[in-house]
Amino acid sequence: MTIRVGHVSYLNHEPFYIDMERRGLQLHNVVPSAIAASLENGEIDAGPMPISDTFRLESISQPVAGFCLAVTNRSGSSFLFSKEPISQLNGVPIGVAAEAGASKDLLRVILALKHDVRPEAFVSLDDSPPAFLLTGNQALRRRRGLREYPNKYDLGEEWHTWTGLPFVFARWMRRNDLSEKDAALLEDTLYVGLEDGVDGLYHLSEPRENLLMLAKDILEYIQGVRYFIGFSEQKAINLFRKYLEQAGDSV
Repeated sequence: MTIRVGHVSYLNHEPFYIDMERRGLQLHNVVPSAIAASLENGEIDAGPMPISDTFRLESISQPVAGFCLAVTNRSGSSFLFSKEPISQLNGVPIGVAAEAGASKDLLRVILALKHDVRPEAFVSLDDSPPAFLLTGNQALRRRRGLREYPNKYDLGEEWHTWTGLPFVFARWMRRNDLSEKDAALLEDTLYVGLEDGVDGLYHLSEPRENLLMLAKDILEYIQGVRYFIGFSEQKAINLFRKYLEQAGDSV
C-alpha cells in the first residue's frame, strides 16, 4: 500500500519531505489545522500533527518515533501582532489564520494563564481585527513587523520566558491501522531524509525571495528548530497539555 503523508509546505517542515517521493511515499498538501481531520478521516496515513490535536486522537493514532517540530526559544514564524500591548487585549477580537495549528492553542494558553487576558473571540483575518495571529510562511514574510501593529509577540519566546522550556508545535503521528512494514519505512525515510534536508537548508546560497529571506536568515531560523523529542521537549508537551486543560474554553 502506498503511504499517504500530509505535506505541510512551510520552510521549517521542508527537511521532513526531502526523500519521501523518491522512496514511494505519496504527498498530500494539507495545512496544519487540517492534518488531524485528514488523518482521522483516512485521507492520509501520517503527518506532522499539531501537538494539541495529538492529545485528542490518541485512540486512533500513535507517534512516529520522536519526530517533531519544536523550537528552542523564539519560533521565528508564530507571531501575535497587536495595536495594543498584550495586557490590554481583554474583550478584544483576535484574528487567526485558518491554517493555524498549535499556535492558536498556544496563544489561548499564553493569554489566559500568563497574562490573565480573555479576548472576545477568535475571528477571521478578513474582519481586520485589532490583533491577529500569523504562522508559518505568512509569518516569515512579516517577521520584521507591521507599521500599523506596533506590538509583535513571538509565541515561542513568550512560552520560553514563561516556562524555560522549548515548545513542540507538531509531532509526527500515524494511524494505528498503518502496517508495521509501512510504519518502519516511514520512520526510516524520516531518519535518513531529515539529516540531508536540514543540512541542505544550512548550506543554502540563494535567497528565498517569496519569503523575503536571505540564506543567512534561513540559517538563523533553522538553527532554532528541533526535529526530535528529547527530555525537555517531552516535559514541554506534558506541561502544555496541563495548561491547555486549565485554560479550558477561555475564548
